[in-house]
Amino acid sequence: MALLGLCVLFTLTACTTTVTVVATPPSPAPTLSDDDDFSELIAQLRADLSRNNSRQVAATALQSTAPTAKARDKEFAARATALFAPLTGSALLMPVVGIQPFDLSNSWGDSRDGGKRKHRGIDIFASRGTAVVAVADGIVSYIGDQPKGGHCLWLSTDSGTSFYYAHLDRWASGLYEGMEVRSGDLLGYVGNTGNAKYTPSHLHFAVNQNDEMVNPFPILTKATTVKRARVTIESAGALGTR
Repeated sequence: MALLGLCVLFTLTACTTTVTVVATPPSPAPTLSDDDDFSELIAQLRADLSRNNSRQVAATALQSTAPTAKARDKEFAARATALFAPLTGSALLMPVVGIQPFDLSNSWGDSRDGGKRKHRGIDIFASRGTAVVAVADGIVSYIGDQPKGGHCLWLSTDSGTSFYYAHLDRWASGLYEGMEVRSGDLLGYVGNTGNAKYTPSHLHFAVNQNDEMVNPFPILTKATTVKRARVTIESAGALGTR
């Protein structure tokens, strides 16, 4: 009988054993860096969105009409050429007012931060406050501040090419994300914000084409010099202040 009681006690004890599960704390969310890689990511996202929207517009326009087969093929070919033609610079404006092609210096690929990264654009030096303009028709797809880029913005075009402007002293009054602009429209002013605060004022200009950062120097050597920016908005918006 005593033996039976011990067996029952052992069985009950085993059944009531508690298993403690230690919860693993969730991994911290990855943080985005504000260096050139983050800038490139933004460009890729905006370029993809711009190109996709352009394709949808083209498809809608083609489907909404019923031209002859020859006319339809010709229209489609023209749209495709406009969307996917390589960027040559022949139709671009110089991003900084008064700058000539011979004023440019090719700093693409130069070492930065002691060799930790490469320069992914070129620096266009000009006096602080010199007007900066849209090099092509497009949409202001991003306006913000970054530790390295300072006051910066992205200009995205229907062709899928995006242009990055950094170290601005300030943005143009009334400028906002999603705003459509034409080539020559005022976007901001040359400065030295971000990690350029100890350097002479300049515009860091970068180009993302076909989802890749490309050297702007050979493109801008064919760009047209701008004598004066076109001011389309006179109101003093918050984004236009220092």
